[in-house]
Amino acid sequence: MSNHSFVIDPELAQNSLPGDTFELSGPEAHHAVTVKRVTAGEHLDLLDGQGLRLTVEVLGTGKDLLSARVIQRTQEVGSDHPVTLVQALSKGDRDLQAVESAVELGVLAVRPWQADRSIVRWNSAKTEKALAKWRAQVRSAQKQSRRAFEPEVLAPTNSKELAKAIAADVQAGALVLVLHEQATEAVAAHVSSWRASAQSGQKVVMIVGPEGGISDSELQAFVEAGAQAALLGQHVLRASTAGPAALVLIRHLLGEL
Repeated sequence: MSNHSFVIDPELAQNSLPGDTFELSGPEAHHAVTVKRVTAGEHLDLLDGQGLRLTVEVLGTGKDLLSARVIQRTQEVGSDHPVTLVQALSKGDRDLQAVESAVELGVLAVRPWQADRSIVRWNSAKTEKALAKWRAQVRSAQKQSRRAFEPEVLAPTNSKELAKAIAADVQAGALVLVLHEQATEAVAAHVSSWRASAQSGQKVVMIVGPEGGISDSELQAFVEAGAQAALLGQHVLRASTAGPAALVLIRHLLGEL
């Protein structure tokens, strides 16, 4: 693996074979040349966000321009049980901290959730700008962790819409976990039981509340829709910590770590 990773256009990546040379321009080339200061002879990983990794040798650089030769082409296999993080909006950018760590740890999708007790509120004027910030955070974390797959930022949801999504996911065979300090069964128990009969491609969804917690009415609605309340240890974790901590445990139990 190289020292630096950059995301390139999927079409360019798909059409590049070992031995091919090409020029990379635009924001990623600018970042590579101006910020990372890459030079001729260095090896880079160029990622298409869909599992393809090109390991290339830099042949030369110019102003916002980089020429490279493909050394190796690797198509990585996606997770057998992809994990989605539904993260409640939280103050102090703790939601973004959770997203950043979750991406580095292998989550495949993230969804912003306007919970009843979320202090941060996204109105119609703020939503697009806020989503752009989430996408930028995901892209940055993907490159930092050198992941070939770029997690998807799903459309924001409220509690009523989330309950409907839970019902649909459970109907499709997903395991939906609501992390809650009053749950009586552990995350590990839920995952181990589900994995015994889960089919390839069926996903796990983690729901993490805001700093003020998940309301009783939300929890009831989610459980009635088919979600499982799950306990993550004996301590109450911050909104920025709970999702990534659960993700590590879940991926370990799924045999992916």
